[in-house]
Amino acid sequence: MNIQTTKQFFINKEFAWFVWARIIFIAGIRMTPVLLGWKLYEITGSKLSLGILGLSEVIPAILLALPAGVKVDRSNKQRLISFCIFFYLLIMLLMLLVTSNFFILKVPTPAVEWSIYLLVFATGAVRAYSSPAFNAFLAQLVKQEELVRATSINSMAWLIAAVAGPATGGLLLGYTNITTAFIIVCSMVFIAVLLMQNVGQKPITYEPGKTKTWESVKESLQFVLHQKALLGSMTLDMFAVLFGGAVALLPVFAKDILHIGPQGLGWLMAATYLGNFVAIALLTFKPMKHAQGKKLFYVVAGFGICIIVFALSKSFILSFAALFISGLFDGVSVIIRGTVLQLFVPNKMRGRVSSVSSIFINSSNELGQFESGVAASIMGTVPSVIFGGCMTLLVVIVTWFKAPALRKLEY
Repeated sequence: MNIQTTKQFFINKEFAWFVWARIIFIAGIRMTPVLLGWKLYEITGSKLSLGILGLSEVIPAILLALPAGVKVDRSNKQRLISFCIFFYLLIMLLMLLVTSNFFILKVPTPAVEWSIYLLVFATGAVRAYSSPAFNAFLAQLVKQEELVRATSINSMAWLIAAVAGPATGGLLLGYTNITTAFIIVCSMVFIAVLLMQNVGQKPITYEPGKTKTWESVKESLQFVLHQKALLGSMTLDMFAVLFGGAVALLPVFAKDILHIGPQGLGWLMAATYLGNFVAIALLTFKPMKHAQGKKLFYVVAGFGICIIVFALSKSFILSFAALFISGLFDGVSVIIRGTVLQLFVPNKMRGRVSSVSSIFINSSNELGQFESGVAASIMGTVPSVIFGGCMTLLVVIVTWFKAPALRKLEY
């Protein structure tokens, strides 16, 4: 990629700094699920503990999402993002401590376990603000006619980090130790704080004090409820991933079924995001045209089928391929949902609507992890994942008939 192409890709200088800061930040924090999942399963041997790990993050993320959206719209978003990344840094430093051999040898296992849950709970609280702030700030960095391309580039940046983070975390855990890995995580988050200072502060698009918080929350909920295609895409994604997500159980598959160690776990966790990246990269340079709503249904169904194949696999290569292809399908879904969110929402409501969207996303991802942990404890690991994939297909069929506005969506 030559200099001119690079400039065109990053659109403008501030957007470039924003993208680099987000890549390094996300890569750092996406290492932590590999590190914590492996360590928790190693010290507890409990599948349920992996579910509780997801639940610990989702509770504050959902409870704070709506008031956080109002805060984002009323705030200087560059400053808010910087504060959020800094708070993540403090939490990662504490994770470095509680996962160290010194702490684990000196403190009873239940105390270590609940210390991890408490710190993950804190990351969920910070994420309630950081996620909508990142999404809302994007629209202030580029012109309206560049927004669709910027959304795709921003998604690609997140996915580059989401691939690099778990893969790097697994390699570090396999070849060094968890303390070294968390030192690198802290360093990356600190660099992200510094990079965000190269992005200028932008005007607040929503005047504070004119509307009470609860009235602002109701306004955003009413907006989403009246945008049937937006609501339908959020709902489809939420229930599909709620049942079809197998991420929480990957440490169990890596250790007990595939026998591939932490390095293999890192690659399994990166596989879906690698598929996401390939799909989004292709759609960035060759945007999808016509019948995007129907295509969303097709790719979510494909995602469910891939999860069933993964559950039945006894081969690392087949398991990786199934997760990679599920990521390809999910990447198409990400682009469609992200484009709908950016195109249909006015600037003054982006923070609040992004928070509503984050409730659906958090519900699907982290509650899905909890559901997976509980189901695996009751049904067994493989049957629970097969059940989840079948439920995803059922969700697609029901939504096809119940959400005609989404089925007819075209932009």
